[in-house]
Amino acid sequence: MPRPQGFTYEHRGDGTVAITHRGRSAGTLRGPRAEKFLAEVESGDAQLVMARWTGAYKFGNERTARNHPRNRR
Repeated sequence: MPRPQGFTYEHRGDGTVAITHRGRSAGTLRGPRAEKFLAEVESGDAQLVMARWTGAYKFGNERTARNHPRNRR
């Protein structure tokens, strides 16, 4: 599975975190969720964490779905 890339985040002064993907807004976190996100970004792979928090990551079932008889051509 390819590594996620193109994510950035901005920690704003009012306690919110804005996540962007290739310049487009991907999500905004506030309050305790923003704090938890920042702690997780500091301790792990930032790109993977941002992809997971925004829902923009592969779930691992794409190959299974592609090989299903209904999806074969």
